Amino acid sequence: MRTITTTEDLATFCKRAAKFPYVTVDTEFLRERTYYSKLCLIQLAFAGEGDDDAVLVDPLVDGLDLAPLYELFEDAGVVKVFHAARQDLEIFFVDQGVIPAPLFDTQVAAMVCGFGEQAGYETLVRKIAKDSVDKSSRFTDWSRRPLTDAQKTYALADVTHLRVIYEFLSGELDKSGRKKWVAEEMAVLNDPATYRVDPENAWKRVKTRTNSGKFLAIVKELAKFREDYAQTRNIPRNRVFKDDALVELASTKPASEKDLGRSRLLLRDARKGDIAAGILAAVKSGQAMRAEDQPRVENIREKLQVNPALADMLRVLVKSKADSTGVAQKLIATSSDLDAIAGGIRDVAALRGWRKEVFGAEALRLCAGEVGLAVKGEKVVTIEI
Repeated sequence: MRTITTTEDLATFCKRAAKFPYVTVDTEFLRERTYYSKLCLIQLAFAGEGDDDAVLVDPLVDGLDLAPLYELFEDAGVVKVFHAARQDLEIFFVDQGVIPAPLFDTQVAAMVCGFGEQAGYETLVRKIAKDSVDKSSRFTDWSRRPLTDAQKTYALADVTHLRVIYEFLSGELDKSGRKKWVAEEMAVLNDPATYRVDPENAWKRVKTRTNSGKFLAIVKELAKFREDYAQTRNIPRNRVFKDDALVELASTKPASEKDLGRSRLLLRDARKGDIAAGILAAVKSGQAMRAEDQPRVENIREKLQVNPALADMLRVLVKSKADSTGVAQKLIATSSDLDAIAGGIRDVAALRGWRKEVFGAEALRLCAGEVGLAVKGEKVVTIEI
């Protein structure tokens, strides 16, 4: 097992990898104590024939420059293969503003190729690579050095198995003509906006039981402060204060540090100093927000007066399409997509691209009363009306 610790060796490996049609990539990282993931290890492999066609790269070594890797990531002639790529890609984007392209995510491809809703890596290793994953090193601290042989073996297996999985899935997509479907799905992962967290929109992730504009205004300002504070200091947002404490603060509207001391849910460190000052300022700002600037939560069912019978029929249709095509149902259409369609909205993902071909076109005909649903044996089919 070879571990790259110098920029020169990394450049040599990447130059060799660039001669092959694809390279498999994985990372090990920590995020428990930081806002941004701490990159601890990079695994790379290409379809070579030697013992050094799969390597570990140690980014924690002083003086190692990842520039050769980022150059490989931007090489349009080499497909970069990941499994469940989003977190890995976020690390590289935050570090250098680079998103590997062209990109292939085996999790998405597996959902297109009939491996179900949860196309987990272990499942694909077992079913495609005919092997098993050693779980013993899964929850180790990847920032500690030296790495054990068991850790190295575990990490390297992630990219060596991935070669077999990629080649199989790529072949299946070629046979089915669905490779363009996966390419469409990569658009979200290739979009820099996917990896940017705007403090202005942080409130949208906070679950509340009320949609009052005055209440949500305070939630928005508190969430914005928390996100700014966590990003600036690179600490987890929950170390500032948790969501339940945020909702409590929006309800109680504290006006002084004495008020903060009465909170049941606020961490002790948040009741004084910079965090306390930020909380009080955010509450005051939220209370002063003009009505026209207050955030709104749209309830699709209430706004569109969704026909529940039609929504249920669309759910039956999408399930039948998932069964007949082998594509994971949640990849074809989400529950909110179906509600939106049943409510007359047409600008939804389920009605565009490959989804329209698989489901959307018939969904629109169902909404228009041009087709109905019938049971034929064990299948649900559409019939002309």
